[in-house]
Amino acid sequence: MGSSGGPPPLSLSILGVEPMDEFIKEIADWVHFQIMNAPPDLLQGKGGKIEVEAKVGLLRDTRTSQRLMLPVLVESIIAPEYAKGDMRFESNMSMQQHKHFNLRLNDLKLSSSQPGFPASPLGYMHLRLTDSFYPSEDKEKIRVTKDTNTQEVVECLRKIRLGDLNIYSPKRAVDWRVSVNIEVPVPHPIGSPTHSRKKDRLSYTHEEFSIDLTQVTSQTQSGAPELLHELELEFARPDMLVAAAARRGDPSLPELERSVFDELIRAFVNNARILVRNAD
Repeated sequence: MGSSGGPPPLSLSILGVEPMDEFIKEIADWVHFQIMNAPPDLLQGKGGKIEVEAKVGLLRDTRTSQRLMLPVLVESIIAPEYAKGDMRFESNMSMQQHKHFNLRLNDLKLSSSQPGFPASPLGYMHLRLTDSFYPSEDKEKIRVTKDTNTQEVVECLRKIRLGDLNIYSPKRAVDWRVSVNIEVPVPHPIGSPTHSRKKDRLSYTHEEFSIDLTQVTSQTQSGAPELLHELELEFARPDMLVAAAARRGDPSLPELERSVFDELIRAFVNNARILVRNAD
């Protein structure tokens, strides 16, 4: 014991190691399963790309439309089979929260470029995009995205959802959801879109991730415009994540290579948690 009377440095545990975080491992296992079981014909055959994203929003009780109330005290992963009928995820936030995130992310962008900042600097782009949705032979609609200013087609694809994992955060103002999708490029459809949406997007990049803060104005052929505010975190290089997933747990590889996938998911979850905890 030192002269200050404090305890000596403590070991991480009786084994000298820190136990694995079950929360992060559960998300890593789930994302890994979705990637490794994705339909190969959509990936190799049709040039599809895996998309892994986290969205900030609210979990609502489908019966009352109120925010979900569960008997837990801290952030919890909802079993997917339970989430199918009793709840829905609303990817939206208030105008005030949108402004709050805009200010915080802009401040972080400026401070991250200063000498001595403890993390990598953030990149930034301001995008104005228009999505138009067309019916297809499958249940998923075709989305054509154009640059709103130039009308140049940015992408034309069909998005197939593989799965969702909902995270309930009772101590926070928002919940979040992890989704794994496949985006399949398709030819530009013929005919008229069923609906469209304009996106005013502030896109920030940090290392392997992009953070998109978007004001979305949706317009159907018959309904009034709807204004939404969305915040999402996404892997910027999904091909690298997919390659890391294939190496996960391979006993023939060095530990460093086997663990890349879990480290990527750890950083992904940490970033999602930071966003959620700053929504208050």
